[in-house]
Amino acid sequence: MRIVAANLTSGMLQSYDPGHGQRILQALAPDIVAIQEFNFGDNSDASIALFVDATFDAGFHFHRGTGRIPNGVISRWPFVDAGEWNDSRTTDREFTWAVIDAPGPIDVWVVSLHLLSNTSANRNAQAGELVQYVSANVPGGAHLVLAGDLNTDGRGEAALGTLDASVVVTGPWPTDGTLPDGGNGFTSTNRNRAYDWVLASPSLHAMETPVVLGSQYFPSGLVFDTRVFTPLPPPALVGDSIAPNMQHMAVVRDFVFLP
Repeated sequence: MRIVAANLTSGMLQSYDPGHGQRILQALAPDIVAIQEFNFGDNSDASIALFVDATFDAGFHFHRGTGRIPNGVISRWPFVDAGEWNDSRTTDREFTWAVIDAPGPIDVWVVSLHLLSNTSANRNAQAGELVQYVSANVPGGAHLVLAGDLNTDGRGEAALGTLDASVVVTGPWPTDGTLPDGGNGFTSTNRNRAYDWVLASPSLHAMETPVVLGSQYFPSGLVFDTRVFTPLPPPALVGDSIAPNMQHMAVVRDFVFLP
């Protein structure tokens, strides 16, 4: 099961219309996507369905939240349920969640996140609110994924310590594999901020398996930057990750369900 965190909009309208983010998602071939700024076309159900059908294999399911730059969840497998939890500190998106009937007897809860970029204190408050929602709504035996654009500057932000109550936040973390020590794990455009995450509950974290893409192998997951990944899987182009207003890299983690 491949899970991708994707705030991959480009252009002037925070949308997927220009095609850069769409090509990245096609190249990565995920099973589940926690997507941010989920805008395409006129944002009607028909337009969003057109985007999902064109980007992924036929039959993928999606849930798009509310707001000007909504979060969403896209899945190869059907939803048992889906909805939103109110993020009291934003007005243009919410915590968007879906319960996915993934292979095996245990459902996977995925929450698509886009925390505020303004202050670490606000991000920590949002994380605390989210942990309360998880505690009140997610069954103890379920697998949980919190994924998306956390806008965290580094690995030591207070918000991550708060989320540690629900998911594993410690390393090793995904990287791009470019450096002798294993690669750059930062996900901002200039690759010096730890913005984007795929965080799993202990039960799911224990099932992590290396990401294999093309001939490359990433033991703890992949930060996908089209400028440094070679050879690029089609249809991704070298310039996609540096497209106008592309501010984030995709984060990829793979999991294998144990019998």
